[in-house]
Amino acid sequence: MIVATTKRLTLRHASPDDAIAMRSVFCDAEVMRYGDGPQTDAWIRSWIALMNRDYHERGYGLWIVTKIGDPRAIGYCGLTWFPNINGRAEIEVGYRLAREYWNTGFATEAALAVRDLAFICRGLDRLVAIIDPDNFRSIRVAEKMGMKYDSDVLLDGYTHPDTVYACHRDEDGEPSDEPKSRS
Repeated sequence: MIVATTKRLTLRHASPDDAIAMRSVFCDAEVMRYGDGPQTDAWIRSWIALMNRDYHERGYGLWIVTKIGDPRAIGYCGLTWFPNINGRAEIEVGYRLAREYWNTGFATEAALAVRDLAFICRGLDRLVAIIDPDNFRSIRVAEKMGMKYDSDVLLDGYTHPDTVYACHRDEDGEPSDEPKSRS
């Protein structure tokens, strides 16, 4: 199922057929450098199953990114729910592309589409990106989405804090630099 289309990309639900193409993401040590490291084929299949469960239960998840006209997965971008980031539930925009698609603007293009989908279609007020402080590429994508540094967080199982970047929507549903006040 297609979730969003941009000028050059399509974001869609993951399918078991994506497992082989997603090796270029999940099995590449450099791509996974700021994650849990390279993964196995079995892990990729379980990730796809988990995403399909999230689509069903939450109505969102991490979606497969493809180039328009080419059904082959080049990465993922989407939304993930975290129950406790510094004492509050958060929804994160996450993105990761195969290395051959780095420096193409695809990550920013996909992330902007997800941000707009979250704010305009889902009515969310705030989004975050949780990023290793040394992952300058990912930080730059977050900044291009209009996110700004919010805080640091030490996630369970981590040995150092990650940085939390955040953006908010304004009253018209558009991205805003200003946090919404809580009544």
